[in-house]
Amino acid sequence: MILLMLSAAILASVPVLARTPAPDNAQVYFIWPGDGMVIHGAFWVRMGLRNMGVAPKGTDIANTGHHHLLIDTDLPENMNEPVPSDRKHLHFGAGETEARIELPPGRHTLQLLLADKDHIPHDPPIHSKKITITVK
Repeated sequence: MILLMLSAAILASVPVLARTPAPDNAQVYFIWPGDGMVIHGAFWVRMGLRNMGVAPKGTDIANTGHHHLLIDTDLPENMNEPVPSDRKHLHFGAGETEARIELPPGRHTLQLLLADKDHIPHDPPIHSKKITITVK
């Protein structure tokens, strides 16, 4: 019981990061590849953004963020937490707008998610539609 009360007190003292507001008309999208494309080997992902700017992680400027590429996974369930960093969630925290990607042969889904200086999705979340590609 004491451990439970102590855990609750610790959690209550952890600050909750407020989500960064985003313009209603912001859009993130794939410049390349396109939905349904067949790709041979490694390829360049080119990421586009409208009505917002791209800035490296840690940059605290209104209406900016950086790209995250989600591979073979869905959007995070909790948009109040930083985007995970693993093989299915690639971070482009230096402000990159293109990246060379290599995936194993087969069908894959790709989706872009913009996040703020702390890797937390904006409010409302700015994400692309999910596309499917086939790697040969």
